[in-house]
Amino acid sequence: MKKIGLLGRIIIAIALAVGIGSLLNKIPEKYGLWFVELGATFNMIFGGFLSFVVPLIIIGFIAPGIAKLGKGSAKMLGLSTGLAYLSTIVAGILALFVASNLLPGLIGSPAADNIGDPSEALASAFFELEIEPIMGVLTSLIFAFLMGIGMAATGSKTLLSVFDEFQQLIEKTISSVIIPLLPFHIFGVFLNMTYAGQVASVLSVFAMVFVLIIAMHLIMLLVQYTAAGALTHRNPFRLLKTMAPAYFTALGTQSSAATIPVTVRQARKTGASDKVVDFTVPLFANIHLSGSTITLTTCAIGVMLMNGMPVTIGPMIQFIAVLGVTMIAAPGVPGGAVMAALGLLSSMLGFTEPMIALMIALYMAQDSFGTATNVTGDGALAIITDRFATSAETAPTPSAGTKVV
Repeated sequence: MKKIGLLGRIIIAIALAVGIGSLLNKIPEKYGLWFVELGATFNMIFGGFLSFVVPLIIIGFIAPGIAKLGKGSAKMLGLSTGLAYLSTIVAGILALFVASNLLPGLIGSPAADNIGDPSEALASAFFELEIEPIMGVLTSLIFAFLMGIGMAATGSKTLLSVFDEFQQLIEKTISSVIIPLLPFHIFGVFLNMTYAGQVASVLSVFAMVFVLIIAMHLIMLLVQYTAAGALTHRNPFRLLKTMAPAYFTALGTQSSAATIPVTVRQARKTGASDKVVDFTVPLFANIHLSGSTITLTTCAIGVMLMNGMPVTIGPMIQFIAVLGVTMIAAPGVPGGAVMAALGLLSSMLGFTEPMIALMIALYMAQDSFGTATNVTGDGALAIITDRFATSAETAPTPSAGTKVV
């Protein structure tokens, strides 16, 4: 029997939670509430553990990630990294503009009224257990940047080896503990919401957010390939058609890394030089997550509106700017981008544990589409990088005595 993937397990968890929650509403409250509170207790413990691990995720992935960016051609590295960050920020701002203008009308106040404050509407745990992180999110970000830049500047192989092993430990924790337990966490949240009579409003919002995200993914790809086509005088739709195999491969693998061979092959067919493609595509697979940024931003706005929170442009712009850097830390596992963003959601946007669970469920529902957008966009950035790198190499060098203005 083929193993059920994470998305399949999350869908099953939500379906079971809705079904069981509906049945619990029909039995005496003392029995139904006890079962719901049992799920709430698990969620409280798991949520505390998740909060504890978030700073470690940031340190374990950002520090060695920045250190390894110091390898290779400095000029091409700087150009590629700048393009990846610019594309990610543009994607986030696109999502902010569209979602903040369309979602309030689509979700409407009734949904927010039906859901209300999670802390008031949902059942509580049997007891309280507070698990404090070893440091705050901002502190861990600064520490990760300091160590990463320091290792890149000094070329410290010993320290990098330590951080590489720490990264493997954290990645193992994510893949062996957090990811397997996520369906149970989401089951508990949806069971609680079903028992409280909130789930219908939540699922209707899921459908609207999902459609909006897919539409913005396609718009972002058109923007990226229109820019690449304009710079190279090529038809953007033909370029997109050439990269289509990478898109559909990513839909199936749900992994940017696993799609690299197909992305490289198709990017070469667009006309970009082999040297640039071979350097940039593996790099972009790790640092360019425009599709994931669209998803995270849109889902965050959707969850905020569901909970009656105001969507303020200033804090959202700050969130997107930091998110663009944090995406470098995204672990190479399904849902890795949302794992890396959890700290920002709680510290910058004020997300509570039930909101975090909703965010994870929303994100995982379309993770493969976000990954497909990421890798397809990598092809456009490789074309743009090749255009500027070729121009720099062929630019005439001023001869002696030539006045440079």
